[in-house]
Amino acid sequence: MSVKTQLGSSHVSGSGTSKCWWLRWQARALLVLGLRKQAHGLFQQILAINPEDVLALNTLGYHELNEKRLVQALAYFERALALTPSHANAHFNVGFVCEALGRSQPAEHAFKKAIELDSKLDRAWYGLGLTLVRQQRFEESLVAFKRNTELQSMSPYAWYQMARVHMEMHAPDKALEVMQHLNGFEPKVAAQLERETGLRLNRSA
Repeated sequence: MSVKTQLGSSHVSGSGTSKCWWLRWQARALLVLGLRKQAHGLFQQILAINPEDVLALNTLGYHELNEKRLVQALAYFERALALTPSHANAHFNVGFVCEALGRSQPAEHAFKKAIELDSKLDRAWYGLGLTLVRQQRFEESLVAFKRNTELQSMSPYAWYQMARVHMEMHAPDKALEVMQHLNGFEPKVAAQLERETGLRLNRSA
């Protein structure tokens, strides 16, 4: 995919393209300076000139997500996805917001598509695990979380979720094994699981 197509500038006149480039440069500078509100306004201007500017769509989507306006964030990410359907991260963004909204089926579809495009996208495996848990498909969720831990072995999040899933499946011994492993590099998370599950770690192990 060319840069021109990726940025969604294929249907803008020469003057419009120049103006978008200048606005984009200013908006990025404002983001670096932490002036998100002002940058948000410039990205809105960019979309007014070129509704297919993927950078602006994604940036505005992240802004709405940070403001916890999930429906608005999803609208931006879905527009970006329609323009870049071969980008794994575009599917992940849609899946992430759908999962946060409790929309399990579209979230699952988006995460699986992201994984199909990039099987090493660890956060997509994690997201898939979460939405499978929401659907009480515990065995499948363990597969997704395990794959996430293979890709990010020192990240505690999937390990934490695996322990919780084992408890949901009435397998405390397996949950304790996960907690014992987690205690080796994230003792605070392991201690949190102790409080939540009532299980006790062998500190001398």
